[in-house]
Amino acid sequence: MKIMMIILAVISVIIVGVILMQESNSAGLSGSIAGGAEQLFGKKKSQGYDAILHKVTIVCAVAYIILSLAIVTLEGVQ
Repeated sequence: MKIMMIILAVISVIIVGVILMQESNSAGLSGSIAGGAEQLFGKKKSQGYDAILHKVTIVCAVAYIILSLAIVTLEGVQ
């Protein structure tokens, strides 16, 4: 049980680090109003560093949710 909690803490730190390394998508309120067309018709970042960070974020988030549910379920059994 303690090993699972340690793994959960490590995944939490990884998620925070990966999210902080990602590039911001907007420039505040003006970016959301004026930059909407650019996001819709602009260049897509389907490859490269941002795509890797995006995939790592998704994998870590899914692992975090599954591990959290497993810990709660195992705590209920005891």
